[in-house]
This record gives sequence, C-alpha cells and structure tokens, in this order.
Amino acid sequence: QVQLVESGGGLVQPGVSLRLSCAASGRSFSINAMAWYRQAPGKQRELVATITSDGKSNGAGSVKGRFTISRDNAKNAVYLQMSNLKPEDTAVYYCNARGRNWSGSDFDSWGQGTQVTVSS
Repeated sequence: QVQLVESGGGLVQPGVSLRLSCAASGRSFSINAMAWYRQAPGKQRELVATITSDGKSNGAGSVKGRFTISRDNAKNAVYLQMSNLKPEDTAVYYCNARGRNWSGSDFDSWGQGTQVTVSS
C-alpha cells in the first residue's frame, strides 16, 4: 500500500500564494502520474493539475497561469504552487498517485486531503 500525506493548507486572504506538498511512502513502488484534485462544499471532486514521471504537466483551465504543479521523483513528492488565490479556490485539496507497487500490481492512491480556505 502506498500512502500519501498532504500538507500546506490553511486560511489565506485573496491574492496571496500558498504551496501544497504531498509525499508518498510505502514498500518499494514506482510512481507514474501524480495529480492534485479539489472538492469544494457541495461540489464534485475536480482535477486541478497532473504531472507525469518525466515532468509533463497539465492544469485545469480555471487555474492555468495561477497554479503550478511540480514533483521531486527522488523524494516521491508532488507540489502545488498556488498564486493569486481566489475565494472560489476554497476546497479540500487531494493528492493522487498512480503507479506500480512492490508486487507488480498497479495502485491508485489518495491522500487524506488538506483544507484551503481563501477569505478576507
């Protein structure tokens, strides 16, 4: 089992920046794609950004130009740098990782989520 732990959420004012981190741990595994999702109250979970093992990234239209996803393969970590935050960015942010574990089986793991609240 691959565990993901997010950190970096909090309460911030509109216009500021925030960086989320997510670290994966577990018995021998390899990660292919990593991603950030978010779920606002009363809404479905939505994809924010993805990044492949070779660093190719893509972001949702609502965050392009404001959010940047990056990863550190040596640390099995993924980050989400969020700038110019807006109240509509308020949500629980979840980290996701897909890859292959020590037994050769595919995995699709989720973190527990970290709350980001943007409010004045």
